[in-house]
Amino acid sequence: MATLGFGFLNTSLRRHCWSSVAFNLFLLALGVQLAVLLDGLLIQLSLRKMTINMSSIQKATMSATSVLISAGVVLGKVNLLQLVFMTLIEVTAFSATRLVGMNYLSMEEHVSMMYIHMFAAYFGLTVVCCLQKPLPSASEDKDQTATSPSLFTMLGTLFLWIFWPSFNSALLEVADERKKAVLNTYYALAVSMVTAILMSSLAHPQGKINMTHIHNAVLAGGVVVGAPSHLIHSPWLAMVLGFVAGVISIGGVKYVQACLQRTVQLHDTYGVHYTFGLPGLLGGIVNIVLMELLEETTKPT
Repeated sequence: MATLGFGFLNTSLRRHCWSSVAFNLFLLALGVQLAVLLDGLLIQLSLRKMTINMSSIQKATMSATSVLISAGVVLGKVNLLQLVFMTLIEVTAFSATRLVGMNYLSMEEHVSMMYIHMFAAYFGLTVVCCLQKPLPSASEDKDQTATSPSLFTMLGTLFLWIFWPSFNSALLEVADERKKAVLNTYYALAVSMVTAILMSSLAHPQGKINMTHIHNAVLAGGVVVGAPSHLIHSPWLAMVLGFVAGVISIGGVKYVQACLQRTVQLHDTYGVHYTFGLPGLLGGIVNIVLMELLEETTKPT
């Protein structure tokens, strides 16, 4: 997912087509190494020793995914050195956020990791806000899209779509919760896919499908059920969340993005805000509501 999925997902820029794949691999390798060290220094600090195993590599890879998501916001606007600084700051901030969440907010490890979508999206938007405004002409030229690599972009989308259930269930240790996470993620992904294709066709005057909409909206269903995937007991709820996430993603890309770019010059290269940010925010709210309902039902009478 991290190497091929996100690598090919961001290959539609005319001047950053294959460079995006190289940037993705570089950021992933750097982010994983940093995340492993931070996990040992911060999370395992009380153990007075650093343990590196397959589990720590898995968590480090998932933490480094935050940089790969944020890169979709800033590609075409930054150089490699700026991406390195962004990786160092973002992975450190995300690891510290997870530490605070688990130690002081009593978050489960799964939930602390599943907020990665929202964190990465808004971190990337913050980086864009800190960049020069308006963008220089050279950056605007780099931001132009190409039609030829769309097949590879769709390949990355399909790769992420297929394996997203395993991402949402990777840190769950109870077999029943893992099974619920896999099934609910699939339900939400399936509905968001159907919603994306139908809404994209309806929004076009000639009924054609806009592939930009597909790249953004088909993954929104997996993002929205990331945190609450193991708490959803009915398939219809996962399907409703997938539908809402697909609508939010399509509507955001088609209408909100142009409005934000025109009014506050907030430009999101690959629509990460509407693929990961808003669906992740909705998923966090749903997770809080479901946890409150679960506590109410388990209270002794």
